[in-house]
Amino acid sequence: MKKIIFKGCGTAIATPFDENGVNFSEFQKLLEFQVQNGADAIIVCGTTGESSTMTDSERKETIKFAIEVVNGRIPVIAGTGSNCTASAIEMSKFATNVGADGILIVTPYYNKATQNGLIEHYKAIAQSVPNTPIIVYSVPSRTGVNILPETCLELSKIENIVAIKEASGNLSQVAKIASLCGENLNIYSGNDDQVLPILSLGGIGVISVFSNIAPKIFSDMIKNYFSGNLKEATATQLNSIELIDALFCEVNPIPVKAALNLMGYNFGKPRLPLTPISSSNLIKLQTAMAPYLN
Repeated sequence: MKKIIFKGCGTAIATPFDENGVNFSEFQKLLEFQVQNGADAIIVCGTTGESSTMTDSERKETIKFAIEVVNGRIPVIAGTGSNCTASAIEMSKFATNVGADGILIVTPYYNKATQNGLIEHYKAIAQSVPNTPIIVYSVPSRTGVNILPETCLELSKIENIVAIKEASGNLSQVAKIASLCGENLNIYSGNDDQVLPILSLGGIGVISVFSNIAPKIFSDMIKNYFSGNLKEATATQLNSIELIDALFCEVNPIPVKAALNLMGYNFGKPRLPLTPISSSNLIKLQTAMAPYLN
């Protein structure tokens, strides 16, 4: 059985920017909110954190800052992926050295690696940080590359590759990964609207955008599922769909940054090439956010 970095709801945390770079005072407020309101882990500098438009120094500062603020209260997992294997290795070594509890590595984008290329990419990174637990991240809608179940099986044979964040949206694929890999690869849902279906296939949690807004809701939903309170867990999943839809009405993290601003944070706007949310979608988001703005 592979090491479990966390079980439950990990927040794929957004990054606030201002004219000087990362707004660390606002970032600290959201980190504290997450810890105090039931998040089971923090995932920093992932897709939602806009790592692809951050400089290497900004990524390093943000990862280090999150680890220092959280201070061991819950696990902090650093997004260290890149379409350049050498760059991913360098960032993974940095995250390990500053105390990350694990690293999240997205499939290399743009290169269109073969399945064998994916195996070699992940193997090289894993060998560079042999004592660091790794979550591989499959999100073909953004990267153009899918990690096939048979590839997951090969990756699961690498000792420190412990989990996959599965965001293909293909539940049949998730089922096959679970069937092939069993306890040698933990599965996290990468889609907020598919948490319970993936738990039912053997998943152990979610890496969530929704939980930027309400971490306790999803953390409790997963606890209820594992406690056998399926009716309550199902009701939570279904009641969350309106806000989940609104949080993905434009490409993530455009809506979630707007949602955090509605909550009173100063998260600014996304970096180009992403643009602020449209006025029509802002109305949709405001309507969905209303029950969460207490």
